[in-house]
Amino acid sequence: MRLNTESRMKLKTKIPTLMTFMGLAIAALAPIAASQTKDQQAIRAASEAWQRYVTTQDVDSIVALHTPDAVVMPSNAPPMKGSTAIRSGLTEMVKTPGLRLHRIPTRIEVTSPTAATEYGSYAESYDTPGGKMSEAGNYVTIWRKVNGKWRVALDAPVSTMPMPAQMPAEESDFIARTGSALSWIDFSPPGFPPGGKVSVLHGDPFSAGPFVLRLSLPDGYKIPLHWNPTGEHVTVLSGAMQLGMGNSVDASSAQIYSPGDFVFIPARHAHWLQARGATILQVSGNGPFQPSLGVPK
Repeated sequence: MRLNTESRMKLKTKIPTLMTFMGLAIAALAPIAASQTKDQQAIRAASEAWQRYVTTQDVDSIVALHTPDAVVMPSNAPPMKGSTAIRSGLTEMVKTPGLRLHRIPTRIEVTSPTAATEYGSYAESYDTPGGKMSEAGNYVTIWRKVNGKWRVALDAPVSTMPMPAQMPAEESDFIARTGSALSWIDFSPPGFPPGGKVSVLHGDPFSAGPFVLRLSLPDGYKIPLHWNPTGEHVTVLSGAMQLGMGNSVDASSAQIYSPGDFVFIPARHAHWLQARGATILQVSGNGPFQPSLGVPK
């Protein structure tokens, strides 16, 4: 299509005006882009600080990175709502022996001057009596800017680890152990004092499935406050044990059990005990048998 002289003159007049508007638009967007980049860097720095605080068990600093009404939604556990609940849950979490946590953000998107979303993947590892365990998954975090600081408003990690396999079928082979031929090894879960011995009579305590073991404890041996993910059936074979239940060590409420006495300790119930004389306990249950110090999260 051919333009006449008048049309060409109008086009020449409009082009500089359009270029001016485009230049003004780019100039206006540049500070916004720079601000978003600055906010993304601040959020990334806060996320990295959160991971350092977990390693140093600095619960106060972790809580301070959250808004007062923040919600944390861990996998396979009830949500923690508000600073008090988060502090309580994190206090126990950071005590996990050998805990290491690493988050890798995939995207940090600043959706407004006071809101942002982060998502990515995480990996964690920790020590158990059966060796080092690991977990991996994805997470999403919603950030809010409060008084110029980015704070976590919601954090939701989601494990991608497969669900535990179904309980294996019960063995059909006959098994017998003579007391004089038992093999004993050191019983030394992380945080437990030395001196205890353990002998596995049946099964694998550190895998899914039934197990039976015996603990040999010297006089005065103290098993610290701890909990197990599965229930325990405990029978005193010799000596005696002073057993206390609850979230603290209170000797005044503990009970003493003698040879022939039996107790059942439900899953995730914190407890402690002390041997009275050289003591042998028989413990059975369904694995994994993984004593963890403190009280359950």
